[in-house]
Amino acid sequence: QVQLVESGGGLVQAGGSLRLSCAASGRTFVGYVMGWFRQAPGKKREFVAAISYSGSSTYYADSVKGRFTASRDNAKNTMSLQMNSLKPDDAAVYYCAAGFDRNLGPTTYLMSGWYNYWGQGTQVTVSS
Repeated sequence: QVQLVESGGGLVQAGGSLRLSCAASGRTFVGYVMGWFRQAPGKKREFVAAISYSGSSTYYADSVKGRFTASRDNAKNTMSLQMNSLKPDDAAVYYCAAGFDRNLGPTTYLMSGWYNYWGQGTQVTVSS
């Protein structure tokens, strides 16, 4: 059974940092793009970041560009999201996701419906 399990969420002051992790299991993720999404109360789930299977290409929402960094370790089937300079607007439940890359282009990575597998989410709270 495929599982994606997020960890690393918590409470942090504005300006602080958190590192989220996502552990994948249950199948090989060769060729899969890994993504991060977030959802705040009353808002739609939104794209945060994505990383190609090789790790050589990363994509970020404008709102997090320059502050967040996605990385992955394929040998360990893990992915991370380093979040710096956190703002109260970053508070949300963060989800990791995996989608098989059929070379349709990076615009697909922004769409939550494109991903095949999802984790249960981890809460990030940012106090002002």
